[in-house]
Order: sequence, then C-alpha cells, then structure tokens
Amino acid sequence: MPPIHKPMEIDLQRLDMLMTLDPIYTASLAIQLHVAAALPALVIGPVVVFRPNRDRIHKILGYVWIAAMLGLAVSGLFIESDIALVGHFGPIHLLSLFTLWGVVEGLGHAIRRNIPAHRATMQNLWFGAMGLAGLMTLLPGRRMNEVLFSGDEHLGWIAIAVGLMGLILLWRRTPRLQMRRS
Repeated sequence: MPPIHKPMEIDLQRLDMLMTLDPIYTASLAIQLHVAAALPALVIGPVVVFRPNRDRIHKILGYVWIAAMLGLAVSGLFIESDIALVGHFGPIHLLSLFTLWGVVEGLGHAIRRNIPAHRATMQNLWFGAMGLAGLMTLLPGRRMNEVLFSGDEHLGWIAIAVGLMGLILLWRRTPRLQMRRS
C-alpha cells in the first residue's frame, strides 16, 4: 500500500513571526514618513524608469515618483544616524543629499529636453537610491530586516544577495546612454 500523503499544513504562527509592522508603528514620525514615501517610490520607480514608452503615463507616474523620492530624501534627513558625526547627521544622510541632487539634476535635463541625460540620471538614481540603498535596509539589525524577517539575519543576507544579483542583471540589460552636457 502506497504511503498516504497529507495535505501541506501551514503554520500560521510561523508566518506571523516572519513579518511584523510593529517596528514601523513604534518608530518616530520621520521613519514612518520615510517608509510611507519609500513604498510608492519602490513600486512606481521601475515602471517609470525602465518602461520603454515615454508617454503621458510616464509623465504622470514620473511626477508621482519624484514626489515620493523627494519625500523619501527629506524625511531621511530627520532620521537619527547610528553613526552621528554632526548633530544627528551621519554618513547615511549623504544618500538623502544624493537623492535630492539626482532629482533636481534629472528634472533639469528633462526641462532642457536633454532626454538621454534625463534617462541616465533617473536610472542611476533608481539603482543607487532604491536599489543599493534599499537593499542595505535589509542588513541585520536594521528596522526593515526586523519588519520583513523578524530580525532573522540569515534571511536578510539571502534577500540582499538575491537582490544584488537582480540589480546586476538589470544593470547589464539596461542600455548605457551617453549623456550629453546641457
């Protein structure tokens, strides 16, 4: 007689332990605003930056993405750094300044109709601010590692490794555009 297979049972308590929003609910207002801006930036960014059609949808979603990126950068300036050098500012705050500069530079290129430079600037901004910096939020001990993996450092490192491989593949598939000065 063949063995009887039971249907797979899902341990709901284990699933509940994998993800919790408590670290966000108990965080400062600056962190909550930062996360609230990061979510639409993370979802809309790839559609705007990598979608081949540059039409009305691109323009509308582009403005939403830029607003989210500005909210992300400005709120990031109000988050205390673990490595404070001047007041509450630390090296991580350079990402906010990079993002603000990238948004202004990218919009300037679009206004001047230098579309290759606009595209390259916005793609680089997405790779740096959303790709690399976003993956670094999954490091063990960081708040998003706690939210997504309940602080499991192994899952955080696995997610970072998979994310880096995805970024490298996407980077290699993204045509490098020559930026002309405007």
